[in-house]
Amino acid sequence: MTATHSTRMLILGSGPAGLSAAIYGARAGMAPIVVQGIQPGGQLTTTTDVENYPGFREVIQGPWLMEEMQAQAEHVGAQMMWDTIVEVDLSQRPFRLVGDGGHVYLGDTLVIATGAQAKWLGLDSEQKLRGQGVSACATCDGFFFRGKKVAVIGGGNTAVEEALYLTNHSHDVTLIHRRDTLRAEKILQERLFKHHGVKVLWNTEVEEFVGGEGNEGLVALNLKDTRTGESSRLDVHGGFVAIGHHPATELFQGHLELDADHYIEVEPGTTRTSVPGVFACGDVMDKIYRQAITAAGTGCMAALDAERYLAEADFEAEEAVAAE
Repeated sequence: MTATHSTRMLILGSGPAGLSAAIYGARAGMAPIVVQGIQPGGQLTTTTDVENYPGFREVIQGPWLMEEMQAQAEHVGAQMMWDTIVEVDLSQRPFRLVGDGGHVYLGDTLVIATGAQAKWLGLDSEQKLRGQGVSACATCDGFFFRGKKVAVIGGGNTAVEEALYLTNHSHDVTLIHRRDTLRAEKILQERLFKHHGVKVLWNTEVEEFVGGEGNEGLVALNLKDTRTGESSRLDVHGGFVAIGHHPATELFQGHLELDADHYIEVEPGTTRTSVPGVFACGDVMDKIYRQAITAAGTGCMAALDAERYLAEADFEAEEAVAAE
């Protein structure tokens, strides 16, 4: 049986951004509803060791951190809904969203925290060794490969930036690109080519991520020359796939302004989108940092922006009534 749920603050997504918005929104008395989506807890639920989230001297587990965030949000008054939104109407307030089971959600404000997913090569071995030497985030995981051989796969800005970042931890970084020229900005290419700690393998693609014995994790990459078909092997302990991200914005095409890469555009320094009362936070609007801590920070911003928006709307409504 379907039902209609109404709230002052409706939040889509339950990663660090969405749950931080829920915590601040609940403490402000907005009784937020969080629609958790197809991956409750966000990308951190697929991350094992987390060593860079402030407040924990020891390594913590990503799923545990998200469980604690959700428990905190519920403790202060946020309501969690296990549903996936399939339809949105942002043309009037309250905003109207519909779940895949027919439930209707009405929100005086809407906070979008649907995140982004890393693009992967699609290899079985890649999935098998994710978290065991294979990663899509050098900033997140590079620290674990101090003094070890690593490789970055890709040819755009992200790949070059990650290769350069990894030189902080490794003196043996290889950038693997399937073409003979990079797509990265010229200034990044110049920095890369001048850096003695990075080698580039041109016209090369990864055919397989090779695991070691037992729990050893990644030990090598099986490669293929895209021109000759010749096979080779590169011994590495870390393989970073850097071929881009997919922001989860399909629902909002035609409803909100998106940039050329389909991320939600926000007013600089805020989380305000092109529709008043709709706010975006976390990786769905941040293509640069993509960290749990920055997502949580923008979640806080979205809740505060939503609270101020409602306060102004309520004041204007009261003034209008008084003027009658």
